[in-house]
Amino acid sequence: MQQTMRWYGPKDPVSLQDIRQAGASGIVTALHEIPNGEVWSRQQIKERKNLIENAGLSWVVVESVPVHEKIKTRTGNYKDLIENYKKTLVNLAAEEIYTICYNFMPILDWIRTDLYYELPNGARALYFEMKALAAFDIFILQREGAEESYTTDVLEKARLYYTNMSSDEIDRLKRTILDNLPGAEVGYTLEEFQKVLSTYDEIDRSKLEEHLRLFLNEILPTAEQVGCFMAIHPDDPPFSILGLPRIMSSINDIERILTNNASPNNGITFCTGSLGVKKANDLLEIIDRFSSHIHFVHLRSTKRDSEGNFFEANHLEGDVPMYAVIKKLLTIQKKRNLELPMRPDHGHQLLTDLQIKTNPGYSAIGRLKGLAELRGVMYSLQHK
Repeated sequence: MQQTMRWYGPKDPVSLQDIRQAGASGIVTALHEIPNGEVWSRQQIKERKNLIENAGLSWVVVESVPVHEKIKTRTGNYKDLIENYKKTLVNLAAEEIYTICYNFMPILDWIRTDLYYELPNGARALYFEMKALAAFDIFILQREGAEESYTTDVLEKARLYYTNMSSDEIDRLKRTILDNLPGAEVGYTLEEFQKVLSTYDEIDRSKLEEHLRLFLNEILPTAEQVGCFMAIHPDDPPFSILGLPRIMSSINDIERILTNNASPNNGITFCTGSLGVKKANDLLEIIDRFSSHIHFVHLRSTKRDSEGNFFEANHLEGDVPMYAVIKKLLTIQKKRNLELPMRPDHGHQLLTDLQIKTNPGYSAIGRLKGLAELRGVMYSLQHK
């Protein structure tokens, strides 16, 4: 597999040189500075591509071209925004960038409740805790009907958790959920979030599924024409959050998305961490069933518990059978006669990175460690 790392552009504390020294040959990035919905011009794409190539690397995957909220809700000028999306695909293809990772998660991208969860060895990881989310939802956001989204046990734990929180801890939790995380181009105040949340009052799971189908109906002909491959990222976490529907969380969701919009250019980002949070997701079965539609791979592992909590584990630990996953992926890419782009994801903060401010989950040393471990597995499988 082609070894890549995500890079957040010229302002990223992790430089292109850092990534090259880690052993990656490819870059996964986006023009994050361009507001959602605007066209990425060919010149802007070319300038970023030249910057990457001058560092001895190649831009192999866009992660991501964001889908505007008006497209997801099909409100306002969503038709114009879809046209802009298609123009961006054309411009990317003109610069020979063909793999497009995107997601269809409402309002918020991936969600964690603690960005600096300390592990026994002193490293820090991303953590999702159900009682913390419930405390935010019920007592901070005060979403109408929020209590109905949680079990009695979680409600009791959330009340106790919130009661014992200091004002600083409340503010930290609020900012963790609502602020601009890596990959999310929009951050919210509490008031802004309450307002935008109301735009989904009439949008349930089935309606959001239909909106995704209609969006793909519009853009896939353009993708096919210019040779772009659309790779939808799984919901993270793979279950409803804050009353919002999630529609890319299971093997049945993948089947629906690929069946409703049948095209070789319609595919998935196979993220082992996001899908692996749900115990019912058989990662090896997903590879077998949808092998021809896997266009991009995120290799990471999470460790879950029975209450719905999980943290980012070491890449070769946790609940993901990483050795078996990589073995299958190497087999399918050989059958398809291509090299799948992959990247390590959500690395721990380790060593001197503990003293450096980096994007949560995207420090240099933790991802270097993850890539080295994954590279070792690939090497052993390819040289048996």
